[in-house]
Amino acid sequence: MILILKSKMAFVLFSLFSISLTTNASEIIWPNNAKLAVNLSYDDALNSQLDNAIPVLNKYNIHGSFFLTLSNSTVQTRLEEWRQIAKDGHELGNHTIFHPCRKNEEGRSWVPEHRNLDTTSNQAIWEEVRMANAILFSIDGKTKRTYTPPCGDIVTDNGNYVEALQDDFVAIKWQNKYGKIYDKVYMPHGVSGQQLIEYVKGQQAKGGAVTFIFHGIGGDHLSVSTEAHRQLVAYLASHKEQYWTDSYINIMSYVAEFNKK
Repeated sequence: MILILKSKMAFVLFSLFSISLTTNASEIIWPNNAKLAVNLSYDDALNSQLDNAIPVLNKYNIHGSFFLTLSNSTVQTRLEEWRQIAKDGHELGNHTIFHPCRKNEEGRSWVPEHRNLDTTSNQAIWEEVRMANAILFSIDGKTKRTYTPPCGDIVTDNGNYVEALQDDFVAIKWQNKYGKIYDKVYMPHGVSGQQLIEYVKGQQAKGGAVTFIFHGIGGDHLSVSTEAHRQLVAYLASHKEQYWTDSYINIMSYVAEFNKK
């Protein structure tokens, strides 16, 4: 079930996706008995992520997840930097090659017709997503991957396209296969560091895992200021006994193993 809400803290709550599984969120035991797993992820392969997010993550020794839109010129012009952040332990995730979205949704006039998911077949998007995995392998040499559907859209002209991709990925945001952990996904925009921190504090009692989907950091689009981002990262780094902050693939791989017990 996907809910689109507005928070009192002026968060843009991009999506809240809850799924019921074999293990309740409150029953998962995170590493070091942390109360909440937190993933910091960054979509679209933007310059400001390399310029402003990576230095802060590295300073505080926190691994993030970077979901690359592979047609973005930044992938070509700064390829060695993307390759290096993967070597440093950050995740390179699949965000397709061309970032197709549903044009018929409200506020989607910016979607080009040739990238309109409403008129795309499942076969076409499957081929694009799997080719993106091949390109990512050429960058970081990894065979295990996670996927974030562009715009959170999981439906084409032929219906749900994500279901057939489950075995291609460790996890897929918005349509996870692990059940009974709460996969809470938020896209903040134009909020303060304190608001980001207060949101994390509010989620601690609920347990489970939460993912922040950032875009621009101090620039580009849907931006959060560099200072707000730094404050959140610093807070998480100084409260490791409460929060396990790691890449999305590491968190969801842990969930998969935990559910086998």
